[in-house]
Amino acid sequence: MPKYVIEREIPGAGKLTAEQLKAISQTSCGVLSKMGPQIQWVQSYVTDGKIYCIYNAPNEEMVREHAKQGGFPANSVAKVASIIDPTTAE
Repeated sequence: MPKYVIEREIPGAGKLTAEQLKAISQTSCGVLSKMGPQIQWVQSYVTDGKIYCIYNAPNEEMVREHAKQGGFPANSVAKVASIIDPTTAE
């Protein structure tokens, strides 16, 4: 299944409390539950003003629909072409 990186511009994201992040996660999981098993949230990285999310989904439209239903921005959605890590150098 294709993998996507979603960039969400959320001013002050790095200052969100654990409770706020939990609420955001619960909203996301609720939407995912309604959308079915075709779309999966892998993990997210929170920075000062953005959240970068990794999702598995059949297409970009499904990723954007998740964002719409959850009330999340999806400022950029990019399909992952390849994955590399230190073992790629071996």
